Amino acid sequence: MLKMRKVTEAYDLRVFTDAGDYFGDIEDCIVAGNKISGWKIRATKNSFLSKVLGSARGVIVPHQLVKAIGDVFVISKNAVPSSGSEEGEE
Repeated sequence: MLKMRKVTEAYDLRVFTDAGDYFGDIEDCIVAGNKISGWKIRATKNSFLSKVLGSARGVIVPHQLVKAIGDVFVISKNAVPSSGSEEGEE
């Protein structure tokens, strides 16, 4: 059964990859028209993002890469930026 939730309930949820790595926390939602197009994820202390991005604050993950939303976010490991990439940084 599909459970409807408010977008604001997702703010500050912890984000994990489908491989089980802690990725960061949800900061904001990007809405285009009446659809969610992406999620801003901030790099938090001890997260995978903070190790990969260094001084950058976070990344934007397209909604298509979100696998599940519940008590935590689960995203595809394809959303993980490579260490040399500048793409998607804020």
